[in-house]
Amino acid sequence: MELRQLRYFVTVVEEASFTKAAARLHLAQPGLSAQIRQLEKELGQPLLDRSGRTVVTTPAGAAVLPQARAALAAAQQISHTVDEFSGLLRGHVRLGAVSGAATGDYDMATVLADFHTDHPQVGISLTEDTSDRMLDALRRGTLDLALVSLTGTESDPGLGTAVILETRVDAVVALGDTELGPTAPIAALRDRPLICLPPGTGIRSLLEQACAAAGFEPRVEFEAAAPPLLIRLAAGGLGTAVVPALTAAQAAAAGVRTVRLVDPELHGALALAWRTDRPTAPATKVLLGQLRVGLSHKG
Repeated sequence: MELRQLRYFVTVVEEASFTKAAARLHLAQPGLSAQIRQLEKELGQPLLDRSGRTVVTTPAGAAVLPQARAALAAAQQISHTVDEFSGLLRGHVRLGAVSGAATGDYDMATVLADFHTDHPQVGISLTEDTSDRMLDALRRGTLDLALVSLTGTESDPGLGTAVILETRVDAVVALGDTELGPTAPIAALRDRPLICLPPGTGIRSLLEQACAAAGFEPRVEFEAAAPPLLIRLAAGGLGTAVVPALTAAQAAAAGVRTVRLVDPELHGALALAWRTDRPTAPATKVLLGQLRVGLSHKG
C-alpha cells in the first residue's frame, strides 16, 4: 500500500468520478483505475462501487476513508514539520481570486512577486472564479487560499476567513436617468433592467437575497465579471448596475450617478479564505500573512 494510492482513492471519493479525479490529479484515467484496483487487491475488499452513474464507497470503502485521510494528513504534517525545522519554504500554493481583485486597489501581483523573490522555491498558481466555486474548491482541496466576496450568510467551521475590506453596495445609473433619487429602496429595482456580477458572486447573492425579501426576482439583463465593465454599461444607459459603492470622484470620472440602496442597505466583504480542518503548509501560511498585510493596507 502506498500513500499515493490512498490519495487517489480519497480524490475519487471526493469527485465521485474517475474521470474528474484523473483530471484533478493530472493522471490518465486507466492508470488511476489500475492503482485503485491494486489497492483493493492488497486490502482484499472492493472500496468503490462503480455500478451507478457516480462512484460511491462500498461499506469497506466508507470504513477506510477516514483512516486514509488521517494517513495523508499525518504524512503531510511530517513534511511540513521538516520544512519548518529547516527554515525552508518549498512546494506549491494554489491561489484563487474574484475577478478584478488582482488589479486596481488590490495589487496582488506585487504581493505575489515579492513572495516569489523571497521564496523562489515555492511555486504559485493564480486563477479567477466566482466566490461560490472557489469556496467549494477550498473544501475539496483544489485551492489553498482564495480571495472571495462574502455575504455574511456563509457558515463553515472548516474554513477560516480574514476580512480585507467591508463595503456598501450601491446602484449606479447613467447621468440622464432621473427616475431614481439619491437614495432608493431595493423595491425600486423591481421593474428596472439590472446589470450585475454573475451568479455565485457575493454581490449577486446579496442582490438576490434582498430582492427575494422584497417579494420579487431581479431582472438582470447584463452580466460581467468585473465591476468596471458593469459601470460602463450603466453609463451607456443599458440599465442599473449594482456594484461596490463609488466615491463621488469615481462616479464623476465614470459618467454615472450613484444611488444609495436602502430598505435594506447591502453590505459585502472581501476576505481571504483557507482551510482550517487540516494542516496548513508553511508556504501557504507565509503567503497568507503577506496577502493579509499587502492587501489590507490598500483597501
